Amino acid sequence: MKASNVRELNNEQLVQKLTDLKKELFNLRLSHATGQLNNPLALNNVKKDIARVKTVLRERETQAKKA
Repeated sequence: MKASNVRELNNEQLVQKLTDLKKELFNLRLSHATGQLNNPLALNNVKKDIARVKTVLRERETQAKKA
């Protein structure tokens, strides 16, 4: 997921996406702990996607305070 794609979503969609990504991260960690994870890089990718979503939400929050 690219940052430009994240910026196109509205706040409600971003919150929903964040919830989905956190669930996916939990499932990936569970799979990794049990040794069933095929692609260990998926953990890093999901973490980075979570960071992107949180960054955009925070940017919008600070812009709203300034305005």
